[in-house]
Amino acid sequence: MKTALAVIFAILGLFDSIPQFDIISLIFLIIIGVIIILLIRLILILIPAVLLAIAVWFFTGSPFWAGITFLVIAALSLLKKL
Repeated sequence: MKTALAVIFAILGLFDSIPQFDIISLIFLIIIGVIIILLIRLILILIPAVLLAIAVWFFTGSPFWAGITFLVIAALSLLKKL
């Protein structure tokens, strides 16, 4: 138990030499990076839905049916990932 506390205090002691602004900036950049990665994954999942919606809109000329197609294919793509 004492060695675990010593290790924890040693790790926390490393942060004393790093300015607080740098730590906050690092956390902020990590959050932005995670958001960008999640958005890219979402866009890749929705590409088939967008392509089919464009095809339906091209053939029918109806934004309503294109929207329905997009929603159905997007829902099926998301359910497939679960």
